[in-house]
Amino acid sequence: MQDAMFSSLFGALTTEHRMSFIANNLANVNTSGYKQTKLAFKDTMASFAHDEIREPLMNLKSDPLFPEPKNMVRPRIAVSKIDFTQGSMRFTGDPLDLGIAGENAFFRVATPNGNNLTRSGHFVLSGDGTIMTPQGWPLQGIGGNIVIPEGTRNIAIASDGTVSADGDVVGQIALVQVDNPQNLQKLGRNLYQPYENVQVQEQDAYAQGATVEQGYIEAANVDVVTEMVNMIEVQRQFEAYQKVMQSTDALDRQAYQQVGKRNG
Repeated sequence: MQDAMFSSLFGALTTEHRMSFIANNLANVNTSGYKQTKLAFKDTMASFAHDEIREPLMNLKSDPLFPEPKNMVRPRIAVSKIDFTQGSMRFTGDPLDLGIAGENAFFRVATPNGNNLTRSGHFVLSGDGTIMTPQGWPLQGIGGNIVIPEGTRNIAIASDGTVSADGDVVGQIALVQVDNPQNLQKLGRNLYQPYENVQVQEQDAYAQGATVEQGYIEAANVDVVTEMVNMIEVQRQFEAYQKVMQSTDALDRQAYQQVGKRNG
């Protein structure tokens, strides 16, 4: 009975972990540039020593010395993966709203902990005219921060990231593409950075075909209907594991009582 209890417990813990990812995806459905996280599962086979023994038999009617091999399956999370597929473009008309057309391309912003990458393209102007995120992190251009002169009436940003203020070029937005986006980890607030001790090669995303779309925001690539179905599925799985644990506990109690009566 302990095997059934452990297997159901591991399954319940796995579904609980999966639920936290689903909830996080749904919570960020309106977050611009958000990329959903998906989980992959695999079965872990627990085997006994006699499972690997191939005993010789004298004839077909001989009784086997060892019991038949018995493998027990316990689900495990194999890997969590960030889905970097392109989100839909939503028109806002704000000149400082920028959407990236092209996968694996990112803006670079300067945070107190160093430069990080992001797909969120909602920017504002600081008091001195620096283009930055709502959190106060400057958007990085080729050569540093991009500053809009005071009194500028028209801000135009071309598809190649060139920023013009009333017709005068003031900088170009840096758009980087990484060789393997799965080497990036989420930091919160829609930021990414490479995993520790992992080297990520950055390239010019414009040269790879990526463009910047002014006046648009990239929506989250979360399918609400799919995530709601996944949530219902996980809830039912968790309830099923609970019932297995309850049934196993009831059988164990019954066995203890019967053994106790016989020994008494």
